[in-house]
Amino acid sequence: MPVPLSAPRRGLLDGLGAGRLDAWAAYDLADATGSDLARLMAAAGELRDAGKGRTVTYSRKVFIPLTNLCRDSCGYCTFAKHPNDPGARTMTPPQVLAVARAGAAAGCKEALFSLGDKPELRYGSHRAWLAERGYPSTIAYLRDMCALVLAETGLLPHANPGALSGEEIRLLRPVNLSMGMMLESLSERLLEAGQAHAGCPDKAPAVRLGTIEDAGRERVAFTTGILIGIGETPRERIDALLAIRELHERYGHVQEVIIQNFRAKADTRFRSRGEPGAVEMARTIALARLLLGPEMNIQAPPNLTPDAYQFYLLAGINDWGGVSPVTHDFINPEKPWPQIVELRQASEEAGFELRERLALYPEYVRRAEFLPEGLRGRVDSLVDDRGLVRGEAERW
Repeated sequence: MPVPLSAPRRGLLDGLGAGRLDAWAAYDLADATGSDLARLMAAAGELRDAGKGRTVTYSRKVFIPLTNLCRDSCGYCTFAKHPNDPGARTMTPPQVLAVARAGAAAGCKEALFSLGDKPELRYGSHRAWLAERGYPSTIAYLRDMCALVLAETGLLPHANPGALSGEEIRLLRPVNLSMGMMLESLSERLLEAGQAHAGCPDKAPAVRLGTIEDAGRERVAFTTGILIGIGETPRERIDALLAIRELHERYGHVQEVIIQNFRAKADTRFRSRGEPGAVEMARTIALARLLLGPEMNIQAPPNLTPDAYQFYLLAGINDWGGVSPVTHDFINPEKPWPQIVELRQASEEAGFELRERLALYPEYVRRAEFLPEGLRGRVDSLVDDRGLVRGEAERW
């Protein structure tokens, strides 16, 4: 949570060698440049090496955009559609299975289900679509589609449906290897008119934090992160990372933190907004590593800044996230996924071994409370003694 303004301020770069950055030093370093930034990144890289070694991971996934209807209207989002939009769609079971089977044939292990937040609360037509099929909510439909993909293809679902209640998490948990939702920001300002989250009830910080906490209570291995460049201040980025740290310390369930850069889309309100550059991303990644510690898995999406692969490794990441040989990034459709051979080459040139993981990180594979019992056999059939995918093959 935000550190009180009355807390004593530490000097620039204090705490870098301690493995846990002081919050006030992080505030001071939020605009570090030159030699200060170099020292910041070097410390973050050393801390990553201490906790993760020189292995960088990725998940071979298929992207299933179950519905692009959403009750929120984020200023930067090109994914969400109005029901009258020609691009609006909710996938039927045969459509879901077709994509999943293509992913399984391409060697994918993860089925990433992405969808808008609770569209039935905004659109009567979607409520009717669900009711005709016997579903009271989009989450109930999602649950059955996860179960269908798991049973028919063996792909392991990872649901990313936005804000969830504890009851909804319990419904999804038996058929999801892990779940996720970006915190994005703790800034209440972004809910105001003209800001990124105006008209977005599910983007209220208290709602997002509540979902992350409920996931911890339900022992769900959870992915979250921040989105930079949507109107937040550098200090607010740090506050969001501190909030994630606090919840992880309480429940031990945050398996991954994503540092994602905003990219402008021509069909959004934020089409003319400037984008964060690679230096800003690297600085934020390094601060995240130093705030969250050596054991946290930190990821930056490789397709959003393809010329900065090794720069991000220097800044302290240890994961490239999900990469798909079958489907494009429906959230950032203008940015194709890199090929695995490209990531492997960039990683090896920087001195890293690239390995495939499941949607459940290796350290959670062996923790029984985080692995739904019905998925244990499938997971055990796929991983080696390090909890990484055994016998991975380069197919693309």
